[in-house]
Amino acid sequence: MGKRKEKLSARARAAKRERNREFRTIFINGKQKRVRIEPTIDGIPVDEFIRQNADPIWLHQNEMWEYMQEEPNENRRTSPGEPQDDENDIPF
Repeated sequence: MGKRKEKLSARARAAKRERNREFRTIFINGKQKRVRIEPTIDGIPVDEFIRQNADPIWLHQNEMWEYMQEEPNENRRTSPGEPQDDENDIPF
């Protein structure tokens, strides 16, 4: 008669559950490998979530300048010879 397999303790079960949440198993060349699962927010990767929802001030404070987009400015001149409205400019 074989040896009975002991049940896992509560701590061991919790550790196993945590490992299963953190890793996923894939097959490479017929062998199982455990790879980390990328963190997601609402099912989308964290970088994509930041690009969609962050405002320029938050991006600047967290030094993520590569995600900042230049906002169009209506008062910007397109060419040097084009006249510009001076009503909204402060003269001094």
